[in-house]
Amino acid sequence: MGLVDGRVAVVTGAGRGIGRAHALAYAAEGARVVVNDVGAGLDGSGCEAGPASLVAAEIRAAGGEAVANTDDVADWAGAERLVSAAVAAFGSLDVLVLNAGFLRDRMLVNLAEDEWDAVVRVHLKGHFAPLRHAAEYWRAEAKAGRARDARVVMTSSGAGLLGSVGQGNYSAAKAGILGLASVAAAELGRYGVTVNAIAPAARTRMTEGTFDLAAPASGFDAMAPENVSPLVVWLGSLEAAGVTGRVFEVDGGRVAVADGWRHGPARDKGSRWEPGELGPVVASLLAAATSPEPVYGA
Repeated sequence: MGLVDGRVAVVTGAGRGIGRAHALAYAAEGARVVVNDVGAGLDGSGCEAGPASLVAAEIRAAGGEAVANTDDVADWAGAERLVSAAVAAFGSLDVLVLNAGFLRDRMLVNLAEDEWDAVVRVHLKGHFAPLRHAAEYWRAEAKAGRARDARVVMTSSGAGLLGSVGQGNYSAAKAGILGLASVAAAELGRYGVTVNAIAPAARTRMTEGTFDLAAPASGFDAMAPENVSPLVVWLGSLEAAGVTGRVFEVDGGRVAVADGWRHGPARDKGSRWEPGELGPVVASLLAAATSPEPVYGA
């Protein structure tokens, strides 16, 4: 038996790259998979059914169970259809892996409104909309006495954790995903749902223009997308029942827990501060605090 044998998993953005690796890894460990991909280009333009259908066919050819779905995850009705597709095809939904996204990189002084809106829409709303419909399904199941031991795995980024020069829209959306994951973990635990996020690094269409990610001629390929998927599969398993509200960095053979914002040094006067008093106060607080990690590309 595989680690997720018999579980039903939806993977968004699963036609290529990391999402494709997730879908194949879930199927290899026994899950029945809904392969979602709208088939858009790297910048989010266009739409083709081929990528999702090809991955679903690849899973079936290997003896697994999979169906393709091409709904837009950032469309409210499309996200609802995606969740319904899992229940219709396989009778339930146990795991939601949110991975879909694209880039429109610009320095802030050149970033256009539509480039901001498009990236935030697909990454952030594209996480919220499927999550919202899945949560409604899981709540209904719990109230009917059929609580699912369900899992959500969201996809943030190092850009969401630390920021990335030239990616203000992407960094903001990925940071928003971390906030959403924290709230979802706190709210959905009562229904038997855990929610975690990953910040992966791998060779994909989205990263090939940013980093030198050429595959090695031989030996371990540290930037292969397949390196990310084992953790994502484990987080979707029954073994991960006690893990929720956490963020993991994962790349190559490395898995790390990311420490997010937390309360730091403080001074309480017991009354309102005067503006002129605060210079030395802030200086003392910063001297006692840990310095922030540098922004990527700074």
